Amino acid sequence: MDFTLDLLLIPAAYLIGSISFAVVVSKCMNLPSPHSYGSGNPGATNVLRTGNKKAAVLTLIGDALKGFLAVIVARAILGDQSLTATLGSWVLCGVVVAVFLGHVFPLFHGFKGGKGVATACGILFGINWILGAATLGTWIIVAMFMRYSSLAALAAAVFGPIYFVFLFGFQPMSIALLVVCLLLIWRHRSNIKNLMNGAESRIGSKKKAKSGSDKPVNTQGQS
Repeated sequence: MDFTLDLLLIPAAYLIGSISFAVVVSKCMNLPSPHSYGSGNPGATNVLRTGNKKAAVLTLIGDALKGFLAVIVARAILGDQSLTATLGSWVLCGVVVAVFLGHVFPLFHGFKGGKGVATACGILFGINWILGAATLGTWIIVAMFMRYSSLAALAAAVFGPIYFVFLFGFQPMSIALLVVCLLLIWRHRSNIKNLMNGAESRIGSKKKAKSGSDKPVNTQGQS
């Protein structure tokens, strides 16, 4: 494919990332907008505060899949049949950053996006399943022992680029993953502040919604 046409993969990846599954799933299942309750973050964790586990799981899967598919499709179009030779491609690096930016600043949803944990995980699995599994394993271990989802996400964000360099050496993709890592940390800045102040919610605990209620969002008439 011509290099100029290859570059179109980058804005295409941004548009894919701009599909906020928290918003889409909530609309399809007659749930309130994820921006209107809890943390206001359009992500699986906040959707779970409605009490609808199915919606939260679908949101998680959708956000992860868009990161995964954007990378896999780009690698295939770039002509990498083995999915190993394009790790040094700056176009693929652009795709990785673009799909993540789309999730964080979605064009279709007023640029009010999520924190990007699931999408970042999908991106890593799209690059290499061992890389994705190692990073996901880091999240699981930290979450199990520390009981903080945000801390687990921050640890995974830091170790993701490190694992990449360990597996593949320093390549252009290392820089792209570092950008994703820094963006994810920036999106968790309020969580970092809460962790430092001892105010961060632990996994399994209830977090007050914006209305001040601990009860799940009213979901009467929902599937």
